[in-house]
Amino acid sequence: MANELQGLKIAILAADGVEQVELTSPRDAVQGAGATTELLSIHPGEIQAMEGDINPQDRYTVDKLVGEASVEEYDGLILPGGVANPDNLRNDENVVRFVQEFFKTGKPVGVICHGPWTLVEANVVRGRTITSYPSIRTDLRNAGATVVDEEVVTDEGLVSSRSPDDLPAFNAKIIEEFAEGEHPVSSQGATS
Repeated sequence: MANELQGLKIAILAADGVEQVELTSPRDAVQGAGATTELLSIHPGEIQAMEGDINPQDRYTVDKLVGEASVEEYDGLILPGGVANPDNLRNDENVVRFVQEFFKTGKPVGVICHGPWTLVEANVVRGRTITSYPSIRTDLRNAGATVVDEEVVTDEGLVSSRSPDDLPAFNAKIIEEFAEGEHPVSSQGATS
């Protein structure tokens, strides 16, 4: 079971302000299952991770700019949270385009905590069932999602969780979904 993701490449899309454990725990889980990962971001160099949005933690080297990345290179996508991280990401047109293109392929996506803010900006949650950190649930509803308060929710390859407390369930489910591969693309989550 340790190699169910062997040969797969997973993109992790993050920026300054990412919640460190929401970056490292899923990354370590998919790598432990045999996948390789690449950290995509909106600027070169390093990104600053945080704990609880206010305590600086480690810095992580960016592997590639999202504007230079192609969806075809990856088998799955992870969007960690932290308040500043998705706020930085959703203001970048390359991020929005990349996320929209990723959803059009039906490839699996894992998103946790405040990460769905980026999905709202990309207009890919309409008609989807999702969970998130409580403070962004109104944004998700306003964007057309059905929001539930559960540890982990899966909807056609989209895996979502609420907070770092949910990481064990989130990690197990993203490994399962990444191993399954592409899901049928429905019109409900399509972008306009």
